[in-house]
Amino acid sequence: MRVLQVCSEIYPLLKTGGLADVAGALPQALKRHGCDVRVLLPAFPAIRRGVGAQQHLAGHPALIRGQLPDGTTCYLIDAPELYEREGNPYSGPDGRAYEDNHRRFALLGRVACLLAEGHDPDWSAQIVHGHDWHAGLAPAYLKAAWRTHGRRVAASVHTVHNLAFQGTFGLNVLGELQLPADFYQQHGLEFHGQVSYMKAGLHYADRITTVSPTYAREIQGEEQGCGLDGVLRARAADLSGILNGVDDQVWNPLRDPLIPHRYGAGDLASKRLCRSALQQEFGLAPQAQAPLFGIVSRLTEQKGVNLVLAGLPDLLARGGQLVVLGSGEPALEGGLREAAAVHPRSVAVRVGYDENLAHRIVAGADVLMVPSRFEPCGLTQLYALKYGTLPLVRRVGGLADTVVDSALENLAEGSATGFVFERFEQTDYVAALRRAFALYRRDGEWREVQQRAMAQDFGWNAAAAQYAALYRRLLP
Repeated sequence: MRVLQVCSEIYPLLKTGGLADVAGALPQALKRHGCDVRVLLPAFPAIRRGVGAQQHLAGHPALIRGQLPDGTTCYLIDAPELYEREGNPYSGPDGRAYEDNHRRFALLGRVACLLAEGHDPDWSAQIVHGHDWHAGLAPAYLKAAWRTHGRRVAASVHTVHNLAFQGTFGLNVLGELQLPADFYQQHGLEFHGQVSYMKAGLHYADRITTVSPTYAREIQGEEQGCGLDGVLRARAADLSGILNGVDDQVWNPLRDPLIPHRYGAGDLASKRLCRSALQQEFGLAPQAQAPLFGIVSRLTEQKGVNLVLAGLPDLLARGGQLVVLGSGEPALEGGLREAAAVHPRSVAVRVGYDENLAHRIVAGADVLMVPSRFEPCGLTQLYALKYGTLPLVRRVGGLADTVVDSALENLAEGSATGFVFERFEQTDYVAALRRAFALYRRDGEWREVQQRAMAQDFGWNAAAAQYAALYRRLLP
């Protein structure tokens, strides 16, 4: 099966979030299930610098064929006027979205269609698999091509990584998209008088997936449907949730080169050395009597950082420590910085993103906090499980699918892997926090839960098998 993955970022070349991790790991996993996978990306500077063996396709001067670091063949769209911008793929240094994003990502969808139509004489896609709103127009262009050719040129799959980001633009962009005029309607691109790239993907794709089974159910409801729940309910028969995986080549405490001491479930003493190294790195008190909590996240209300900030007095009163890596809402950044200034031996904050430090925090913390208001899948809690760092999460989306609370009955039956709370409210969050402190004091049970967490299998093999089966059902 010839599969074209269409995305806007990919690890290790360019990453703003979990989408890049998925885009980087999925092609290799799919190859093990009989797929001939290639990847289409904008030629952002960081991506272009990291791609080897580049050559322009004959007759297509704006399309480069090259190789990703893992050997996967990729195509880069060589349009410097759209993509030759350092930094964030979506917004400028001031944080404002680029005014021409509609052009930049319409071109991504259009070129995906061209590669299905055979514009590379050596290879054409049978399946076009687009990720998030950036690739949302690919299924629309494929439907338009069906009209032109009188046949389907390729089947399409659209994966929702986060429905809250929808790629919505004013009506003035329609003339630039080169799509049939009747595509702009309620059953098409139109969304409250605007053009929605996400809605285009949801409406025109042959199949829709999202990144966890629970999130697939949640987005069909009003609370998490972000205005598109009606579209998703109408397509419920074509919608499925496939849980993201963890790339074992990148996230594995037994061979992670980015952590100070490697370890496995049978060597948790070395994990404690990672903890001590993290405390030392940030100037925290070298204590082991209470948990060290970690956060590696966007610092936003959606991620529950407001709950953590409000609950910080309780955490500190119980002797806990907190290390934070991330950036986001200024009020939350400022609140955390202030706490670190007042409690420098207990709270440390690094604003920004640092992949190496993320590994050291996941390895060195006792508990990793992901108390999100909503969470399509979440990857950090999967990394935490693998590293024996117990996740503290809200029961929502992929968090609900991957973490089992350390309630007494779950401890008794041997299923607990972390700490889970129900409502997005301070009382529920603090109750989970207190359960973490209580379990930490019971050293034997804590170690058992750590080892059980590390035994969970969230590798890419299961997800890739599900995607490959989905692709097969779409072929004639």
